[in-house]
Amino acid sequence: MNSQKPNIAVIGGGPGGYAAAFLAADLGMQVTLIDKETHPGGVCLYRGCIPSKALLHVAHLITESREAKNWGVAFSEPNIHLDKLREWKTSVVQKMVGGLGQLAKMRKIQFIQGTATLTGSQSVHVKHVSGEEQELQFDYIVLATGSRPLTIPTLNLDSPRVMDSTRALELEEIPKSLLVIGGGYIGLELGTVYSALGSEVTVVEMTPGLLPGVDRDLVRILEARVKRMFHDVLLSTKVVELHEEPNGIRVKFAGEKAAGMERVFDRVLVSVGRRPNTENIGLENTRVELDERGFVKVNAQRRTTDPHIFAIGDIAGNPMLAHKASHEGRVAVEAIAGHRVAFEPHAIPAVVFTDPEIAYCGLTEGEAKEKNIPVEVVRFPWGASGRATTLGRNDGVTKLLIDPQTERILGVGIVGPGAGELISEGVLAVEMAALATDLKLSIHPHPTLSETLMEAAEMFFGQSTHVYRPKKKG
Repeated sequence: MNSQKPNIAVIGGGPGGYAAAFLAADLGMQVTLIDKETHPGGVCLYRGCIPSKALLHVAHLITESREAKNWGVAFSEPNIHLDKLREWKTSVVQKMVGGLGQLAKMRKIQFIQGTATLTGSQSVHVKHVSGEEQELQFDYIVLATGSRPLTIPTLNLDSPRVMDSTRALELEEIPKSLLVIGGGYIGLELGTVYSALGSEVTVVEMTPGLLPGVDRDLVRILEARVKRMFHDVLLSTKVVELHEEPNGIRVKFAGEKAAGMERVFDRVLVSVGRRPNTENIGLENTRVELDERGFVKVNAQRRTTDPHIFAIGDIAGNPMLAHKASHEGRVAVEAIAGHRVAFEPHAIPAVVFTDPEIAYCGLTEGEAKEKNIPVEVVRFPWGASGRATTLGRNDGVTKLLIDPQTERILGVGIVGPGAGELISEGVLAVEMAALATDLKLSIHPHPTLSETLMEAAEMFFGQSTHVYRPKKKG
C-alpha cells in the first residue's frame, strides 16, 4: 500500500458514500466513487429525503393557507398544477445533483457511473453504464450501498395502482382515495403530501399506535392532528388481501375492529420499512459477515470482519438515516487515514417531517423504562410559548430527560412546527454532557420556539417563568 496516498473505492454515492469520498479526497487519498446515477446523491437526493421535503413544503403551504381563515385571512382553494409541481420537485433535485457533481470534480475524484461487484477483499469488477467492464484494485473499499423499500410477499400485487415510496414521489396523479400501508415516518410524510393535495388518505398500522418506537406523548399530539387531516386511521389492523378491480384496488382488512372489512381505493402505498442492499455485491468473495438481521457486521471504526473493507450507512445497521451515514463515512475514512477515531455518538437525531414535526435525540422515555434508567422527565407545553401562540400552534411540547442525580441532560424530544430545526440544540446538549443548569442559564431570544428548551430546563428546578409548577420536595 502507498502509505502517502491510499487508493480507495467508495461503492455507493449517497449521503454516506459521497461524504466519505469527499473527506478522503480532502485528506489526500486517491478516490474512486462508483454509483448507478449520473452524479453523487443516492436515494436520499434522487428518490427520498430531498424530493419528499420539497413536496412537504408545498403541503405545509397549502395547509397553512387553509388555516389562515382562523386568523382573518381567507384564501380560495388552491389550483394544483401537477406538471408544474413535478417540475419544481425535479428542479430542486437537479440543482443539488449538479452541485455535488461539481464538488466531486473539484476534489479530482474519479466518478464511475455503473455497478460494482466485489471480487475480493481489494478488487472490484465494475460494469459501466456504457457497457464497458473493468477490474480495479484498491487498498481499501468503503461499502455504502444503502437500502430499498420492503415489500410484503403476501401483498405483492403487480399493478400500477400499488406504489412504493419511490413511485409515490413521482406524483403520477392525485388519487381521489389513497391507502397507506404502514404508519411509520415515510408513510405519514407521504400521506401528508397527498392529503394536502386533495386525496382522501387512509392509514393502516398493525400496531396500536402510529410511529412505533417513538415516545407516546410525542406521537399523541401528531395523532390528534393526523386524525383530523386524514380520512381514516386504522390502528391494530392488518391488510390481508389486495385485489385489482376496474375502478381500483379492493383491500381486505383484519383486526379487532376491522374483521372482514373491505374497501376500494384508487391507489395503495406500501410503506413498511426498508432493507439493506447487501445482495449481489460480491460479499461472498470477501471475509465480510452479516448479522442475524442482514446488516454488515462492523466495529466502532466501521471496519467489517474483512480488514480491507468498511461499511457505512443503511447496510451497517439502524438507524437508517442520512446524517448517521454521513458521520459513519467520515469515521471510516479517518480510520483509513490512521486517525484515532470511533463512531460512538450519544445522540443521533431523528426527525419525522409531518405536521407537526416530531424530533428526538439521546435517551427516549421508552428506552429509559426498558433499561431501568432513572430519569426525571420535564415537559414544557407550547401553550405557554408566546411564539407558538403567534403561529396558532399551541399543541406542541418540548421535553427533557434528565439524570436526577447529576442533572445531566440525557435526551430531548420535541413535537411541533420546526421541531427538526430545534433538535440540534438538544443534540449538542446531550453530546457535551450539558447539565440542566447550562441550558437554563443560556439566554434564548424572545419570542422564539427555541425558548421552550430553556424553559423546560427551568421547569426541572420548578422555576419556569411561564409555567407555574413548583418542584416537588424530595
